[in-house]
Amino acid sequence: MEVFPRMPPFRRSARIALVPFVALVLALAGCGTSKVVREGGSGAARTSTPKPGQTVTVRRGDTLYRLAVNNGISALDLAMWNGVQPPYTIYPGQTLRLYPSGSSGTRGRASTSTPASASRGTARQPTDRRGRVVQPTQSPPQPTGPAPVRSAVAWRWPADGGLVSRYVEGDPTKQGIGVAGSAGQAVRAAGDGVIVYSGSGLVGYGELVIIKHDEQWLSAYGHNRRRLVGEGDRVKAGQQIAEMGRTGADRDMLHFEIRYNGKPVDPLRYLPQR
Repeated sequence: MEVFPRMPPFRRSARIALVPFVALVLALAGCGTSKVVREGGSGAARTSTPKPGQTVTVRRGDTLYRLAVNNGISALDLAMWNGVQPPYTIYPGQTLRLYPSGSSGTRGRASTSTPASASRGTARQPTDRRGRVVQPTQSPPQPTGPAPVRSAVAWRWPADGGLVSRYVEGDPTKQGIGVAGSAGQAVRAAGDGVIVYSGSGLVGYGELVIIKHDEQWLSAYGHNRRRLVGEGDRVKAGQQIAEMGRTGADRDMLHFEIRYNGKPVDPLRYLPQR
């Protein structure tokens, strides 16, 4: 096994310099101009399958995009889970998690054993001392997912419209919410911040904008028809950053995510009630 010595970050021999993510995706597609990458048109993962406890070690010549594809994970998730910021530079010998922080190395599974009475087809119901069947006490449904982390961001709704999809804890296909609308409708920044991504290189998101609000909090806006901001732009809460569309979707809508330390959280726990 070849070993690469640890050296200061700016020494040429000790790192792999990745080009900005959009340029990388476009180069792989053999195209020199920006275009939307449609679902089904690439080997990149549209949804991620986290692998709790598993990691991958970067080798010379590896790219973040290729490691994500090889492991069935979206490049955005792989970058977020490991705190890799634009221009998405990774180094030989670096270890990348294939799961979000906070996930344990093993997942508990519900017991699949069947009680003897159930196996005979006569499941026994609980009874009191007089032999009367006791009905279980029913409790009201509880909110799913962990309690929200406090955020200093003054969150506001990124678009007007009803919900067409909701966040589901642990479901890689539902990492945000969907807001219905019409083509060209204003998509607005959910908080003050800096644009850290504006492009169409992530499969399944269409025309995508990502805002960094502080060191812990990001928000993502997908399926836009047109992006109105570029990387490095500073934006204010409520400022229009895009026009709603259906790039990467089958209807006009906004896909909106909030991420804490790279891990998606339920936006409805942070957005004001309406």
